[in-house]
Amino acid sequence: MDKSFLVWTEERTIHTSEADFRSNCRLSVLLDYLQQAADSAVNALGISWRELLDSGMGWMLMTLDLDIYHLPKFGDTVKIRTWSKGTKGPIWQRDYRVAGLDGNEAVEAAAARSTWSLVDIQKRKILRPTALPVEVPPYTEDSVGELPDKVNIPDNVKLEETSLLNIQYSSVDINGHVNNARYADFCYDSLSSEELSKLDLRRFHITYIKERKLGDKLRILRSSLTEGRIYIRGQAVDEAAGSETVGFEACLYFS
Repeated sequence: MDKSFLVWTEERTIHTSEADFRSNCRLSVLLDYLQQAADSAVNALGISWRELLDSGMGWMLMTLDLDIYHLPKFGDTVKIRTWSKGTKGPIWQRDYRVAGLDGNEAVEAAAARSTWSLVDIQKRKILRPTALPVEVPPYTEDSVGELPDKVNIPDNVKLEETSLLNIQYSSVDINGHVNNARYADFCYDSLSSEELSKLDLRRFHITYIKERKLGDKLRILRSSLTEGRIYIRGQAVDEAAGSETVGFEACLYFS
């Protein structure tokens, strides 16, 4: 049986606005590429984002674990391949491979594992996979790895506040919540100029816990660089209740 149709492939070229001051593809842009490829893959199977929204449903990314082998740069064209690995209970599994160029040689630039859930947009309730009106067959001929674990910041890691963000227009998407890819910018904005200039990202691991919407506040805390790792936590601030809950946790691995 030809299963090639189960793997969605698309190419993207990195433009000036998508690169940073080192000419590297911004992490948030790379995550946006992955997200758009996933949207296109499901759309090709028979249901568009618009139809999904009209049905009162949407996708929510839960955990992403991205390995970076060769960070693409301004002017590079990358080829993104993605496929569904099926479901485990209410959890959807999706893998990605990103191919780029190292000189004139094609190389694997990055690979990612992710978990998603289908949610009722109004009730913010996780739906069973059978609620999706189209079938998303799993592809089993390739695998980036096992189901990614949630990020777990060790209790002995000291976190210090770097900023208190007011969620504004530039951070929210069609659902009115902070876009998944935007959290990468929150993480990178917490790094110092020296860290940004000298460190090379090799892995990005993030778990999304509590959504933030337009007008909300998010407190960003980070650890020091230890053994090539920086842990980052976003605290969702509820001013009315005078409390905070964990919005997301991430770990950035550098060389």
